[in-house]
Amino acid sequence: MDLLPGRTAEVSRTVTAADTAAELGSGDLLVLGTPRLLAWAEAATVAALEGALDPGATSVGTRVGLTHTAPSGIGDAVTVTARLTSVDGRRLTFAVAATGPAGALLGEGTVERVVVDAARFTARLRG
Repeated sequence: MDLLPGRTAEVSRTVTAADTAAELGSGDLLVLGTPRLLAWAEAATVAALEGALDPGATSVGTRVGLTHTAPSGIGDAVTVTARLTSVDGRRLTFAVAATGPAGALLGEGTVERVVVDAARFTARLRG
C-alpha cells in the first residue's frame, strides 16, 4: 500500500436535473442536492486512491462531515477536490472542497475511509 498524506484527485461534473435536490428528495429546488455533492466528494476520494492500494484491497466510506454553503444550478460545472490529509493504519482522512463557476466555493468538509480486503468485506453480506 502506497499511502502518504498529500495524494490528491479531482472530479468534475455538470449539474443535471437528476442531480437536483428536487429529484433526490432532499428539498424542492432545482439546485445541486447535497446528497449528490456528497457522492461526488466520495468519488474524488476514491480517485485519489487509484493505484495506491494493494491487490484485492478497496476502501469504504465510514464518516463524513460536509458543509454545503452555496447553490449550483442545472448546467453549472462543479469540481470536487480530495486531498489525503491523514493515514492512521487502515483509516484514511481526506479534506474535500467543491467549487463552481468562477471558482466559487460551494462546500467543504472531510471524508473518512477505511481500507478493507474486498473479498472478506463482501463475504460478510452472506452472513
